[in-house]
Amino acid sequence: MSKKIGILFGMEDTFPQAFIDRVNSKGEKGIVAEAVSIDKVVQNKGGEYAVIIDRISQDVPFYRAFLKNAALTGTNVINNPFWWSADDKFFNNCLADTLGVPLPNTVILPSAEHPTDTTSKSFRNLKYPMDWEGIFAYIGFPAYMKPYAGGGWKNVYRLENMQEFWEKHQETGQLVMLLQEEIVFEDYYRVYCLGCKDVRIMPYEPRNPHHLRYVVENPNTDKKLMATIKDYTLRLCKGLGYDFNTVEFAVRDGIPYAIDFGNPAPDAELTSVGAENFEWVVENAAKMAIAAAKKQKPGQTNLTWGTFIKDSAAHK
Repeated sequence: MSKKIGILFGMEDTFPQAFIDRVNSKGEKGIVAEAVSIDKVVQNKGGEYAVIIDRISQDVPFYRAFLKNAALTGTNVINNPFWWSADDKFFNNCLADTLGVPLPNTVILPSAEHPTDTTSKSFRNLKYPMDWEGIFAYIGFPAYMKPYAGGGWKNVYRLENMQEFWEKHQETGQLVMLLQEEIVFEDYYRVYCLGCKDVRIMPYEPRNPHHLRYVVENPNTDKKLMATIKDYTLRLCKGLGYDFNTVEFAVRDGIPYAIDFGNPAPDAELTSVGAENFEWVVENAAKMAIAAAKKQKPGQTNLTWGTFIKDSAAHK
């Protein structure tokens, strides 16, 4: 019986078809890759795919529900849709701290506007005023403010002082924001991690225009630094349980600080990551998916769970 590997995607142009072609070019007996096709979703019915690579459900709730149902019926969904639905950047920071990974000082803030269908009575457990003096002393300025969930550099602010904080926080509406210490970095890296084992460290310049961010002259290749970045990347991805992720590090005084590391549908477009990085991620994603399909057991749960979840379950 053959096993199908599907890829579920949105506006991407280059990676999905390259992934499909690469898997099929391997000629693995009984394994075929294709774009996922959905004509109906019925409760507890599925199992058509051994593996699905999810690149879009963070933006489409219907797809997220489809993937959870698929996982229940035996599909190995990469990345785990249950954990992806539960995590956020603030919790990820908290978990990273327990894993011994250096981080910028970070706090979470209540939204500037009350959530829909709430009033001030809904917030009687929240001190007023909050300890803003303590918060600002812990974070310092300049600082960054960004949503505690979501990505893509949306609603990200660099703040010079308290006055700017108050002005910009009012613009964020009902978004729950993080306030984070600025790490003035000498080097910056974006790191692919596939299957919680294969790592590609890419010099990255977030201050460049999007299409030039992977174009870095004379990147630091210090072996000890690269080994530390790889170690921290694997700790984070194993802790979170993400098989397809990117981790970003800002290096200050030789120490890599994890800045952003919950990117379970990371950019893999040829036009942005460049030919060499694109080739690496296509090849290693194909190998990972094939290995997952071979291991997949129909009718059973085949998802990857991070050490946080597994350790929690073990203590029950």
